[in-house]
Amino acid sequence: MKLTRLPALGLATAFGALMAAGAQAQDFQFSIHHFLSPKAPVQTLLLEPWAKSVEEASGGRIHFEIFPSMALGGAPPELYSQVRDGVVDLAWTLPGYTPGTFPRLEVFELPDVHGGDARATNLAIQDMMGDLAEDFKDVHPILVHVHAGNALHLASGSIDGVAGFKGLKVRSPSRTGAWVLEELGAEPVAMPVPALPQALSKKVVDGALVPFEVAIPLGLSELTETTIELDQGHRFGTSTFLFAMNKDAWASLPPDLQKVIDDHSGAALAEEMGAAWNEIEPVGVKMAEEAGNSVIALSPEASSEFDAPFSAVAARWTKEADGLGIDGDALIEKARTAVASHSE
Repeated sequence: MKLTRLPALGLATAFGALMAAGAQAQDFQFSIHHFLSPKAPVQTLLLEPWAKSVEEASGGRIHFEIFPSMALGGAPPELYSQVRDGVVDLAWTLPGYTPGTFPRLEVFELPDVHGGDARATNLAIQDMMGDLAEDFKDVHPILVHVHAGNALHLASGSIDGVAGFKGLKVRSPSRTGAWVLEELGAEPVAMPVPALPQALSKKVVDGALVPFEVAIPLGLSELTETTIELDQGHRFGTSTFLFAMNKDAWASLPPDLQKVIDDHSGAALAEEMGAAWNEIEPVGVKMAEEAGNSVIALSPEASSEFDAPFSAVAARWTKEADGLGIDGDALIEKARTAVASHSE
């Protein structure tokens, strides 16, 4: 058999073409890890549909396996380090579990920045991703979002204003949530949300700051009897959430598949998930009411009592941000303006 010797340049070109073809044909398998149950809205409304849409858009070349309830090991506060360090490929987590790691993003947790509309705040976050970019330098963010906000779920009794918080032991979702509780005279108790049902049943806490979206999979309607929110659906702040991919895992993809991931990230996903999180809240309210619980919106007068404590929390956050070289006042003002621009 006669062999034809290719010129060096031609051989390199041919080899490169073969490598490119191999990359195009390669399949990629990625893990997604989170701390909630497989029935939680975060899996059924966000992770499963997102994974399916990316798999389809990739022509079946990307595959995901979702591991709920910390199935791959570790504790919820370790999720961010797991995805950062490549222990898992993607993770959905609560930045509040790693205090100080996301100092800029915390601005959207403040009760006088987030008004209660997840869609508006999600889109505001997207508008400001350039301002927040330093917080995410170690991962490849897919979605940064909020839920509708933290209502106060009480195991027993009720409150009708600021004074009712005094002396209560309340599960806090983050350090900004803890600051809110401290300003209101309550005792914040930090714990990952999966530990909350047992804490309520054993009376370790009197209540919790969580949205109805989280209350549904945790079965809180069976463990509480009253839920309090502010006038016009406003809440006692919110939590921020991060769905992110390990940077090396993202870099392992060829450019066309990186584009598939990025086309399914960011603003379009933020709006869709904001609407979904808004829509799940009435479902949780109905479940609580059907269980015989009271869901109470405080009057405008009672709600106005919270303005001063909320302002004090914002001032505390601003002071910390300034100490890190972040212009806290400017970031708060920009965040408020962005939220307002997307509010209906």
